Amino acid sequence: PLSALHVCKLIKEAGFPPGVVNVVNGYGVPTGEYLARHRDVSKIAFTGSTAVGHQMLKISSETNLKRVSLELGGKSPMIVFDDADLETALATAHMGQFLNQGQVCCASSRVFVQEGVYEKFVQEVVKRAHDIKLGSFTDGPVEQGPQVDKKQYDKVLGYIKKGKKEGAKILTGGGPSGLKGYFIQPTVFVDVTDDMTIAKEEIFGPVMCIFKFRTEEEVIKQANNTLYGLAAIIVSRNVARAMSVANQIQAGTVWINTYGTFDSNIPFGGYKESGHGRDKGKESLDCWLETKTVVIPME
Repeated sequence: PLSALHVCKLIKEAGFPPGVVNVVNGYGVPTGEYLARHRDVSKIAFTGSTAVGHQMLKISSETNLKRVSLELGGKSPMIVFDDADLETALATAHMGQFLNQGQVCCASSRVFVQEGVYEKFVQEVVKRAHDIKLGSFTDGPVEQGPQVDKKQYDKVLGYIKKGKKEGAKILTGGGPSGLKGYFIQPTVFVDVTDDMTIAKEEIFGPVMCIFKFRTEEEVIKQANNTLYGLAAIIVSRNVARAMSVANQIQAGTVWINTYGTFDSNIPFGGYKESGHGRDKGKESLDCWLETKTVVIPME
């Protein structure tokens, strides 16, 4: 919450009238639930887990039917075609999964690699994951810090354990780092199948799952085989094919040959259980506005 409080300080310095922007600190229960249930609140924008998103809609239905826009979880696919620039694919996959300790809603946690480049891609991406420097960001140049708290730390380790139990193979990482704190080794799984828990549920940690595919039709079906639809990444030199695939992927944002490109003019939001409504762009205003019709007879 410190960043929000700092923004409040800047808002005051900028001269906003008192009461225009208010920040209320607190946990989801009771503070968040109180706001969601309050009948004087006519709109809620929630960013967080899909489970809480369901609760938000339920609370809305039980109270004043307030509008609710949701930016929720994801299990975003990254598709690497045989003709991809390998360096672009590796850099994109690395940042897409290990940025912010994997605690990113649009993390590219399911990486689909076409068979022609699969072996080389896996070899290089595992090396990069293995070489990630862990530590406290206050101690010098590091790439990965700790998970946000013990609950998330235990949850991620639980998913890693379940992945191994269900038959996936770990090529690097797979446990605590050994450092004091909630540090987890960057982990890469292969031999992952669509029915495994680590392929279906959002892990929200430094865990990459790699799949091998043969055809475009096959990978589109696999990419869409998820409850989520927040984002997707496609890496290919064939822009026409990439655009065709992007149009068939059920995701609110599709990045081609890049990752994490955001702009205030580009709408961001999800399909399916990744939520509804959009942040940024003119579309972000839609859920905050009401349309009113006024009719008067002409004399």
